[in-house]
Parts: sequence; C-alpha cells; structure tokens
Amino acid sequence: MDIRLDGKKAMVGGATQGIGHATAMEMARLGAEVTLLARNEVELRQTLAELDAGNGQRHGYIAVDMADTGRLQQLITAYVKAHGPVDIVVNNTGGPPPGPAHLAEVEAYAQAFRQHLLAFQTLVMAVVPGMRQRGGGRIINVISTSVKLPLHNLGVSNTVRGAVASWSKTLANELGPYNITVNNVLPGATATRRLRSIIANKGNKDGMSEEEAARRMMAEIPLRRFAEPEETAAAICFLAGPSAAYISGINLPVDGGRTGCL
Repeated sequence: MDIRLDGKKAMVGGATQGIGHATAMEMARLGAEVTLLARNEVELRQTLAELDAGNGQRHGYIAVDMADTGRLQQLITAYVKAHGPVDIVVNNTGGPPPGPAHLAEVEAYAQAFRQHLLAFQTLVMAVVPGMRQRGGGRIINVISTSVKLPLHNLGVSNTVRGAVASWSKTLANELGPYNITVNNVLPGATATRRLRSIIANKGNKDGMSEEEAARRMMAEIPLRRFAEPEETAAAICFLAGPSAAYISGINLPVDGGRTGCL
C-alpha cells in the first residue's frame, strides 16, 4: 500500500493542537511539505520546529483567524502565488461552544458558518485552480459524527457540520472530473482540548466530577476509550495518499463504533 506523500504540498488547518497538529506531524513524516494554519503565531513556530524535514521539505506557516475570510483569502492567494499549487488541503478548525440549538443566538450561527463553511470555501477557491493545473488534488474536511447522528447539546455545531458535509459531497461531484477527491473525516470523542471542555461542561451541567463525566462518555463507546489524535490523523493521511485515489465523496467515522447508524 502506497501512503507516501513525497513531493506533495499540504496545507493543514488548526495545526497547532489536537487532530490538526497530529495530521501535520504525520504528513511531514510521510514526506509532504506542510504549511500550517492557525491563529497563534507562537504555537505555529513551535509546531514548525517539530516537523520532520528528512525528505528535504521546507515547511511553513500562515498565522490567520479562519473566521476572517477576507484576510484568509489574501494570505492563501499570496502563498499560492509565491510557492505554487497546493496538492492537499485539510480543512480543520475549532468547533462552536456547546448548548441547545433553540437557545443559540443568531450571531453564534453566523460565527460558526464563517469559521467553518465560509472559511473552507475560501480555501477551496484559492487552491482548486492550482489543483486542476497539476492534474489532481485532495480536499479533506475534518468535521464530526454529528453529520450522521446529531449530538446532544451541540446544536450550533450539529447545524454547521451538516452544512459542511453537504457542501463537501457537492464538491466531490463537481471536482471529480479534474481528479480532485473530496472527503470528510468524522472524529468521535478524541483526547483534545475541546473534549476536555465538553467533559467539564457536562460535569457542571449534570452535577458530577469530570472523571465521572469522562467515564460515562467512554461507556457509550464500544471500544471503551477516547481516540488519540494520531488515530484520526492516520485516516486523514490515508485519504490524502495514492492508495485512496478512487475514494471520494464519503464520510469516514473514526469514532470507536459509537455512532448508532450506518
């Protein structure tokens, strides 16, 4: 099986922590030249220093708030002009705060759409012309198992993730003739900062310790544990590699079997 990414240029969102960080690290190890996207420049520099450059890669980073789509568009366009086409884009950004859908302010929905769907569309518009020029590419969206089964108390997140999933399937149909695949990876409960926040919120809401809240969450997962970010990164890197060339338009759960539907 060929999963090497030698000679490929990858752009990874949310690359300073969690799944994004693990994905950037693994893609660099597999030979890709990686450009990191995140807001915190200090953390970007730290992550950049950790990337494997044994294949002669010249990694880089772009410090940007994904919700600022105007600035994002300027920076990505300038990057492509200076460095050439991007082969792989991993759309990944932090999820909206928890809470019921019917109590969320309109602005909370607007912010979530800016940070996810609109940011992802901004990236796609900037990189697809180069992918077409190069004869192909990979677009991988890190979203959530909520696109299959909405998650409790994540109303805004459920809404925007579903929109991204439908957008992705539409893109897969449109870009397939240009040898550009578009897929979604759906992480389940993964040991990240966001999961710690969700556990704390659940514990406070239900009047229990964080340890008990975590145990109850793990009891709902057939594998009885949370995922490590590297396990989700492995799925992303597979979809980015040569062996996944005929896979497009899918939702791939990496959730330990938790999602209660096919």
